[in-house]
Amino acid sequence: MIKLDRRAFLKGAGATGASCALASVVPGSLAAVGATELRGSGEAVPSICEMCSTRCPISARVVDGKTVFIEGNAEAKSFGGKVCARGGAGHSLLYDPQRLVKPMKRVGARGEGEWQTISWDQAYSEIAAKMNELKSKYGPESVVFSSKSGSEHTHIFNMAKAFGSPNTFTHLTTCPGGYGVAAHAVYGSKMKRDLSNSKFIINFGHNLYEGINMSETRALMKAQMDKHAKLVVFDPRFSVVASKADEWHPIRPGSDVAVALAICNVLIADDLYDKAFVERYVNGFEQFAAQVAQYTPEWAQKVADVPAKDIRRITHELAKAAPHAMVDFGHRSTFTTEEFEMRRAIYAANVLIGNFERKGGLYGGKKASTYNKFAGTDAAPSLGKPGVKIPKPTAKRIDQVDPQLALPAKMGGIYQSIIDTVENGKPYPIHGWVMTRTNPMQTVTDRNRVEDALKKMDLVVCCDLYVSETAAFADYILPECTYLERDEEIADKSGKNPGYYVRQQVVDVIGDTKPAWQIFRELGIKLGLGEYYPWENIQTLQLAQVKKDGALLKKIKDKGYVSYGKPLMLREPSMVAAFAAAYPTAHAVDEDGTYGSAVKFKTPSGKIELFSSEVEELAPGRGMIAYHEAKLKNPDELYFIQGKVAVHTNGATHNVPMLANLMSDNAVWIHPETAAKRGIENGDAIRLTSSVGSETGHALVTKGIRPDTVFAYMGFGSKNKELTRASGKGVHCGNLLPHATAPVCGMCVHTTGVKLEKA
Repeated sequence: MIKLDRRAFLKGAGATGASCALASVVPGSLAAVGATELRGSGEAVPSICEMCSTRCPISARVVDGKTVFIEGNAEAKSFGGKVCARGGAGHSLLYDPQRLVKPMKRVGARGEGEWQTISWDQAYSEIAAKMNELKSKYGPESVVFSSKSGSEHTHIFNMAKAFGSPNTFTHLTTCPGGYGVAAHAVYGSKMKRDLSNSKFIINFGHNLYEGINMSETRALMKAQMDKHAKLVVFDPRFSVVASKADEWHPIRPGSDVAVALAICNVLIADDLYDKAFVERYVNGFEQFAAQVAQYTPEWAQKVADVPAKDIRRITHELAKAAPHAMVDFGHRSTFTTEEFEMRRAIYAANVLIGNFERKGGLYGGKKASTYNKFAGTDAAPSLGKPGVKIPKPTAKRIDQVDPQLALPAKMGGIYQSIIDTVENGKPYPIHGWVMTRTNPMQTVTDRNRVEDALKKMDLVVCCDLYVSETAAFADYILPECTYLERDEEIADKSGKNPGYYVRQQVVDVIGDTKPAWQIFRELGIKLGLGEYYPWENIQTLQLAQVKKDGALLKKIKDKGYVSYGKPLMLREPSMVAAFAAAYPTAHAVDEDGTYGSAVKFKTPSGKIELFSSEVEELAPGRGMIAYHEAKLKNPDELYFIQGKVAVHTNGATHNVPMLANLMSDNAVWIHPETAAKRGIENGDAIRLTSSVGSETGHALVTKGIRPDTVFAYMGFGSKNKELTRASGKGVHCGNLLPHATAPVCGMCVHTTGVKLEKA
């Protein structure tokens, strides 16, 4: 464990940050996009933020026709009625003269940056004609569709399905896929964290104080401040969450799985695990116990560079706090080929302390159907669907070539398989790519391969707010209006009890922009798929969702965020008692005061699986959670890792005026010993070189990083001229990361080796 003075570190970070070039907001920018003033509601409108994927509930209103004041929605208690820096900067999108406000068509060579504005009808007609031409020549499966996960991806994917293509991809394998696929293998479904009630938290680089999720970030703060939870962080760098922890252990990149397995070893060997829970709910414990017997803290010390005595002590502290404790499974800074085993090992530690459906542990979301079943009555309304049946495409997905990747292929797809397929033509050639609000040039590894793939396409269509680095290589760019300018469907936000929220328009649409739902409906109709669009507008869809219950729709719109009933965790006696008292018709409570007998898992065995027969069938030798060495660098290289920063969202916000002003560059963190060996001082220009690319940046010399590791925040260094605030500023991480796909979970690998030199 290394101790570091945070104040001294921030002083160094601030000095480097002050030297970064800052963009300025262009005066008269509203006129530049064709609007003399903002028109919209002067009264607060409940809505949903979209400055990152968390999509926090907000309240927004137009002030004096000049700006939009954005704050958190007080109805969403867990979010605290707050917004982060990104959320507060949402109005900056409206003013930006670099925003797209009309459809654009490429007129020069792809990526050359020559465009002409066209009408929506021309854009739809030409895109539809080309898509149908490709469908006729090569089959509908020859066109792939991708979108960031969230509010509107269903619209582009429904259009893809109606078109006949099975090839739809979210950002799953570039960000959250590892823990989602692992949760499916272990529990049969996604897991949620009850951070606020946890008394002891082990964290493997899930930096909630920079990669902000307002609900979870506030929950972690509450646990530390109100509940006095102990926080132990394993991370190669001194992140913000590490600076707020009780202990920071600078773990060797990629070795997290070794420490997680050693924790499991101690829980079993020292007889600290919850035997009753394991016996009742767990399948494969005996095989798992035999497997982890070899993964001692002493073994882990050699792999991870963390003292064995600390691993043993921390595990005993974890067991003492159980079941109101957890090992956090969330995002981290080192994505390796062993991402699947890493996440499963973390889940296994949680299983052994019996924290499932207990305060401070892990739990499953309680949507209305589940909640009402336990209540014995319709305690919460359930949402309906429009009822349009679209035939299932007949072609095989391109990411199902390798059987071991079947799980992520069903959950959101292996995004980078688009690039593989373009290169090798297997299982069949790809000729078109339609995407919305996604930027694979930044988020998929090996930027040069992504560029080559885009250049080989017969058709590339991007729907976005800006000419992103990826959109710069499109044939057509369709301008989506911002989240402040559109209405959307009601979204399910259930946690321990059912909840819903809705995005609502705050300001009139600026320019000739449209919401994505409208864009893909109108393009779908132009494609000849009108039979799948019987609804007229978003209000029609909302009414279908509430089953024509106008009072319910009004309530959701008036409040913006609504929740129903009492929070419920099925194995927490106090919560079960309160729930049962609230509903006279409730499910009978077990003798121990819980609903433990009703706990079910959607796995083949119906139990938690520490050995997965499903995974073993897909990937022989991978059914059991085990350690597999991940080779990440050569001996003469440094580890290169990346992470999120609080004022930006991956590769999406670096051209937003306010956020570009806050941070326009990403210094490379270098340990003083490592810098001294190369003659590098703080602020010096440096060069990082990997097996696939080279990037120049500047140094942040700090003790807050291991000597064998360098770090940079991701999303910077765009290489297209259209993003003037972001272009060429900082290190482009994707240009340094070689292409590799992790077994079973299909994740992009975001840790590699680099050589460092003074530029």
